[in-house]
Amino acid sequence: MSIEVGSKLQGKITGITNFGAFVELPGGSTGLVHISEVADNYVKDINDHLKVGDQVEVKVINVEKDGKIGLSIKKAKDRPQARPRNDFRPKESFEQKMNKFLKDSEDRLSSLKRNTESKRGGRGARRG
Repeated sequence: MSIEVGSKLQGKITGITNFGAFVELPGGSTGLVHISEVADNYVKDINDHLKVGDQVEVKVINVEKDGKIGLSIKKAKDRPQARPRNDFRPKESFEQKMNKFLKDSEDRLSSLKRNTESKRGGRGARRG
């Protein structure tokens, strides 16, 4: 049986290492599922997800010239495609946002100056 990139196959976990799991495929060939291809989330310990003898569905992601087969469990799962959101429209234009920002900045700056001057005693205050 020819192993082709992109095909989904059933396999059996035959060995687990700290970097991935070896899977026996139909026809007797063996491929490797790297630890980063086991689950969508971070996998600290592969033994929390897989054990020897488990039946898994894998997707062939690459076949090297020397016969090494790269597999993925997470890419074999059928996930619904996320629909792009076409209803996104900015509420304000860039100019409106910029004008609002400048006005807020000027208000804050004048408030800061007022507070600073009152703490120093105002302009022209004498110190004795």
